Amino acid sequence: MLRVHDPFRRGQLATAALFCSLGFQYATWASRLPAIKSHLGLTAAEVGLLLMATGIGAVAAFPLVAVLMRRLGSRRLALGSALCLALLLLAMSALPDYPVALLVMLCDGALVAALNVAMNAQGAALEAVHERNAMARLHATFSGGSLAAALLASGMNALTSTLIAHFAVATVLLLLLVGSARTGLLTEDRRAEEKKEKGRGRWTMPSRVTLWLGAAMVFGTVTEGAMNDWSALYMKDVAKASAELAPMGIAVVSVMMVLARVFADSWRSRWGDGRIVRIGSALAGAGLALALLSGGVVPALIGFACVGLGIASVTPCVYVAAAKNGSDALTVVATMGTTGLLAGPPVIGFIANASGLVWALGAVAAAAMLVAVCSTRIRWTPVEAVPAEA
Repeated sequence: MLRVHDPFRRGQLATAALFCSLGFQYATWASRLPAIKSHLGLTAAEVGLLLMATGIGAVAAFPLVAVLMRRLGSRRLALGSALCLALLLLAMSALPDYPVALLVMLCDGALVAALNVAMNAQGAALEAVHERNAMARLHATFSGGSLAAALLASGMNALTSTLIAHFAVATVLLLLLVGSARTGLLTEDRRAEEKKEKGRGRWTMPSRVTLWLGAAMVFGTVTEGAMNDWSALYMKDVAKASAELAPMGIAVVSVMMVLARVFADSWRSRWGDGRIVRIGSALAGAGLALALLSGGVVPALIGFACVGLGIASVTPCVYVAAAKNGSDALTVVATMGTTGLLAGPPVIGFIANASGLVWALGAVAAAAMLVAVCSTRIRWTPVEAVPAEA
């Protein structure tokens, strides 16, 4: 990492490298799913089960991640899981058969869960130590990592069809990112250290506030995940967009989310996390509902833009609030978020199959509104206590 004298900037860049690495790792293997499917001779159902294995691994790892957070602290857990995720790409490039592929994807899900909790703990600690907002921009770098991986996949696929070469290059880049993060991360999770000193190492039941945070995270990630998976299909089958225009649905959502996360930290400083979550989720739900009622391509794109703009700040703000309640609360909320992100799109698919895609996306609009409801039950940091980033 380049020498940065400002401790806040140094920590911000190091934590951003972790967020970027997670987005990059995920998008790298996801972009080559057709090649993996062809290599193993899988059916569509087997590919679906392969994807589900990552979610199962993430949820199953929840108790272990909670223990590791208390024993290792967020810095060591983040670096260890990021390193393992980088090396796991090499295993993905040479999968011998389907059972091994399932095992590898289970491990990937568990490592993603560990890195997700640890890097968000680092981001929340960075804000707490320096009293400056940073979480939203950190989440924006996750999207940047995904975009970089997609571009690399496109370039490597033009050069060679072999997974080994592509994933080897990606692994090297990931190792560079992990190495650049090593010196800038906060050395220890202060809450974990306090718990060690007090001898509290056992798991405790989630508090009511933690459950409300988890519910907000579930509904927020359901909204985010469903829009990623179903917007293009809505554009084509319901709005009757052309084949060239149909992908613009997900493009609009993604661009608005990145832009919102770039500016959201200053919004948080001005209006506070609670207000940002309430107004943003209400905008997402109302905008999508009006688009569905209006019909047509232009209303759909406007509605999707409202979703991207409104829902973008939900996960960063909820992660910060969860981290203030301790590593166990953060682990619970992160696990519920992973569950919503992975389970949401299939549930929306079931609704679409039973009642149609308009009703299915109507459920997404309702989920966004429920985020606003949950946010009223959460104790947010007062806006005066979180100065704007210099």
